[in-house]
Amino acid sequence: MTYPDPKYFGDKGEITASFRPASQEPDLRYPHGGSAHYLATGASTGGLFGLYRWNMPATPTGPAPHFHRTMTESFFVLEGAVNIFNGEKWLECGPGDFVHVPIGGVHGFRNESGAPASMLIHFSPGAPREGYFEGLLEQQGPEFYAQHDNYWI
Repeated sequence: MTYPDPKYFGDKGEITASFRPASQEPDLRYPHGGSAHYLATGASTGGLFGLYRWNMPATPTGPAPHFHRTMTESFFVLEGAVNIFNGEKWLECGPGDFVHVPIGGVHGFRNESGAPASMLIHFSPGAPREGYFEGLLEQQGPEFYAQHDNYWI
């Protein structure tokens, strides 16, 4: 196996790293206590990937099984318990557990533990997921959350 073709042709490296402190407020807060941190968006990574910290409240939340035609999605549980659907069954995942879903793979996740949970969600390539996350917040106010138990956060 070889490395991909070079994309940087400078003689010296550049000072281009970005830093986001753990103390930074989330980019989105949802009505039931969940939140999203945009750690690295597709726009900030040149479309290579997107990385988000997903904080879920103690109430059951998460999407039903679905699939993506254009991107992979990976999950790394940081805190609490998250049920992740691997296409065949729901896996109870805890801190340190990792699940990778290739393009076309059926998956879903839910926090049904009764306690808050947090995980990293990685998309590759870096599709613009922020509009989707923000659209949920704008279009689905408190009435939606009171009537539906199958939503993203």
